[in-house]
Amino acid sequence: MIEILSGVFLLVGTLFILVSAIGILKMPDLYTRMSATTKASTLGIGLVLIGTTVYWQDIGIAFRAVAIIIFLFLTAPVAAHIIGRAAYFGKVPLWEKTKIDQFKEHMEKADK
Repeated sequence: MIEILSGVFLLVGTLFILVSAIGILKMPDLYTRMSATTKASTLGIGLVLIGTTVYWQDIGIAFRAVAIIIFLFLTAPVAAHIIGRAAYFGKVPLWEKTKIDQFKEHMEKADK
């Protein structure tokens, strides 16, 4: 039973990581690629770590996995935000079908 539960976590986590990789290849611009990478891969890695913890049932592995998951969930969004902001200020173009640039509107209000 433990092997099945662990396998389900590992399989679902791997599928999320696959979706993240496909998102990197298929998304049209840096900003949407970053979104796909940050969200899907963070969840995927978390599920893989949970599956590993369930399989081994060791308190040391569990503490390490929880520490990694917490670190990943705290740092991945911050890193994506900083990269996106740097790309925006570096004039990396938005996708041509982007209709609303909320950050530009925010910056115009701040300049007034």
